[in-house]
Amino acid sequence: MSELSGRTTIVVGASRGLGHGIATAFAEAGAPVVAVARTAAEFAVPANGSGTIQQEVADAGDATVAAGLIDRHQPQTIVLVAGAIPHMLPLQEQTWETFSVNWESDVRIAFHWLRAALLAPLPPGSRVVVVSSGAAMNPTGSPLSGGYAGAKAAQRFITGYAQGEAKQAGLDITFTTVMPRFAPETGVGEAAVAAYAAKSGMSVPDFLRAQGPLLNPEIAGAAMVELAQADAAELAPAYMLFGKGLKELP
Repeated sequence: MSELSGRTTIVVGASRGLGHGIATAFAEAGAPVVAVARTAAEFAVPANGSGTIQQEVADAGDATVAAGLIDRHQPQTIVLVAGAIPHMLPLQEQTWETFSVNWESDVRIAFHWLRAALLAPLPPGSRVVVVSSGAAMNPTGSPLSGGYAGAKAAQRFITGYAQGEAKQAGLDITFTTVMPRFAPETGVGEAAVAAYAAKSGMSVPDFLRAQGPLLNPEIAGAAMVELAQADAAELAPAYMLFGKGLKELP
């Protein structure tokens, strides 16, 4: 039996991209998975037949959804991947509405779910992983994606706040941020790659070759399962996620 077989895992943003890969990986590792998304998705039957995927069609940014689903499913692991595809335009061509889309989506979702995890609270030994973005670590941000980089940095900050509150309250809950690099098979990654390749005067294939090993949903899924199974005492507050896997951040 996998050590995840008795640990319900909620994956928020599971209908596509990295979230879909993560939900699939947890099910294949034996976990009962609750896949939360605005729309239903198709999932293959787990290869070993031990895990399950139950879909919950809901708006993860709704203030009541996080608390309701945590109460209903009693998860021991939560992975937050949901977010909006940024508008890929230079600053002067953005409006406030397009610029702030990731603040109103990604940050809102992280806030509601982290708050609900603390208030429930999740059972001892639980893990919460917030999937941010490598753009938050770039010294120049992400100039063609409006407020995206700042929103992703805010996700990392509030994940750290949640860990501090859990420690102060004596809750045995681990909060971790994972910051993926380009993942061209995802909606966010595809849009970003096209925009930055054009800005660099490169073709998309040439741009991707210059990035080194590329991240995909399967690699992301394996990395999240690795974190869920790791000793809590050895987990770092944050990681970068590359095509070669996880790298701990100082």
